[in-house]
Amino acid sequence: MTTTFEKLSSNKVKLGFVVEPEKFSEGLKTAYNKMKGRVSIPGFRRGKAPMKVIENYYGEGVFYEDALDAIFPEIYEAGLKEHDVDPVDRPEITVDQIGRGKELKFTVEVFVRPDVKLGDYTHLGIVKTVDEVTDDDVMAEIERARDRASRWVEINDRPAKLDDQVNIDYAGFDGDVQFDGGTAQNHDLILGSGSFIPGFEDQLVGKSVGEACDVNVTFPEDYHAKELAGKPVVFKVKINDIREKEVPALDDDFVKEASEIADTVDEYKAEIRANLEKAADSRAENAFENEVVETICENAETDIPAAMIEDQLDSTMREMEMQMAYQGIRMDDYMKYTGQTREQLRDMYRQQATDQVKTRLVVDAIRKAENITATDEEIDAEMQQYADRRKQSLEDFKASLTDADKTGFADAAATRKTFEFLKANAE
Repeated sequence: MTTTFEKLSSNKVKLGFVVEPEKFSEGLKTAYNKMKGRVSIPGFRRGKAPMKVIENYYGEGVFYEDALDAIFPEIYEAGLKEHDVDPVDRPEITVDQIGRGKELKFTVEVFVRPDVKLGDYTHLGIVKTVDEVTDDDVMAEIERARDRASRWVEINDRPAKLDDQVNIDYAGFDGDVQFDGGTAQNHDLILGSGSFIPGFEDQLVGKSVGEACDVNVTFPEDYHAKELAGKPVVFKVKINDIREKEVPALDDDFVKEASEIADTVDEYKAEIRANLEKAADSRAENAFENEVVETICENAETDIPAAMIEDQLDSTMREMEMQMAYQGIRMDDYMKYTGQTREQLRDMYRQQATDQVKTRLVVDAIRKAENITATDEEIDAEMQQYADRRKQSLEDFKASLTDADKTGFADAAATRKTFEFLKANAE
């Protein structure tokens, strides 16, 4: 077999194949054995008609298509390997010569990973900006922790006020008619939360336990129930109990409950500050990395085959479907609730998919240009993260991997190293 290679564009190549007659004869035999049991020839039992008889009856080319299908994968794979071609789509085949006793001649055009014309990717003048953590930030975080540790305490010696939690029974009336969806018993409501129709919660302020009252409100014009939109209604409400939030004092006892490492208020403040600074640095690092990647991608040029974008969209849709399944939601139900089709959802994520593919291509091109490879230690560190998630030793995790898996981890480690190179040379 001989092959030729021609680059048609930055993302498409053409391979030419000339295959010896003997190889095509093997394909014909495979095609005959596959088809003979499905062919009916007068005078022969099904599956017993010789190849020549079937060819005479149906035409000389009856086995050609199946014969080419039988030998194509092996031939095509050899051609890709010989010319180091990395296809990203199905090949388009054009047959130039085919027949028994003849050389098989055909060409294949296929989209490949596109060339990337890199622009500037170092000394970009990008600065990492880290937010300063102030004393107010520390106290705000501590107040949130105190609020999470608070509890509701029932009271009976005063009427309800804003920020109290009241337990109520209520029934809504449009005139003398009780309307659907406006009735509940033993419902907990925090006054001032804005959970109910505007004006509802305010009218419960000053009411006491056991007290019944009428709450007069008007539904908003854009209310989802059209029959109630813009209508004045009355809710008959009874206060069952009133509770106020009891927030723990900021003292050493609270600290020992809230923290695993601090024993005093000052130690707790230091812990909170360190955590906030770590989070601020992480946010800054992510923003810095995103800006670096966006800039180098804007500076680069590449012609992405549509198949690569469609593959990325397929991956995005699969991830969405899996995430919904974890939440007990079927994708078809989500489509129905949102009034969207799968194609509309794909279109919504198309630009994101395009950006993801371009980022991958550009970073890979820089990795090759800079000859960045991962060391064994760096690959082990990449694997260790996954081993830890599975609660396995690194050795046991490695033993479970295929060669393709190991190559994937090596690529991931090299890609991570490329990002570090870009960030180190961007500021």
